Amino acid sequence: MTCIIEHASIAYAGTAGQMRLDSERTAHAMKQDDSDPPLCISMLGTTAMLFEAPGALDLRAQRRIWTLAREVESWPGVREAVPGVTNLMLTFSTPPADPGSLDAALRDAWAAAGELQIEGKVVELPVEYGGEFGPHLHDVVAHTGLSVDEVVQLHCAPLYTVFALGSHPGYCYLGGMDPRIATPRRKVPVLGLPGGAVSIGGVQTGVSASTGPSGWNTIGHTSMSFFDPMRDNPATLAPGDMIRFRVERIVS
Repeated sequence: MTCIIEHASIAYAGTAGQMRLDSERTAHAMKQDDSDPPLCISMLGTTAMLFEAPGALDLRAQRRIWTLAREVESWPGVREAVPGVTNLMLTFSTPPADPGSLDAALRDAWAAAGELQIEGKVVELPVEYGGEFGPHLHDVVAHTGLSVDEVVQLHCAPLYTVFALGSHPGYCYLGGMDPRIATPRRKVPVLGLPGGAVSIGGVQTGVSASTGPSGWNTIGHTSMSFFDPMRDNPATLAPGDMIRFRVERIVS
């Protein structure tokens, strides 16, 4: 299998994937006005803060997250600003002296944030659907009521945007999947899903960058590598890049 990169003008370089720390969270939620849904800002331990934007998974909101990341990464004391899916994690070298002021500054910056347009590269991924490496394709077919060919066609049709990196090194959270093939996550996760597995979980699709557990429905496989720790930029893709899936073959 080969992958095709259409262009490589990248206006933003992603950082390490976001990880929520298992620590006590102090939540601060407030409404911007009576009509807006609330946003939430939480401390993650003593040296990290999580900003969670209101609303559902949406590209316009994600572009504002990218803008916010650009803004706050230069603030004094901020070690790293890591975009997640409609959220942003800040890490600090030392605990913030005044979390309340930082909370207020984040809210003001979010209110002023526009939609950052990132001219990322477009990568075409050849995918073998079904068979040994797509064991849950027929589960998606059963859930949606569509045929195998219809599911594959709908999965390949969009140009997906990389919203954020996370879960494990190199993994991309993608936006743009057709809702007609949305399928709930599995009740019992697969413990050893191989790298390159193409899966559907709820309203999203993604490609595993390395072997590990997953509760998503695996419908195919690609041979592309998404993470190499020996490279200057270990992750192959970054927020704002785009993926197009191409059918290499369908195994029934």
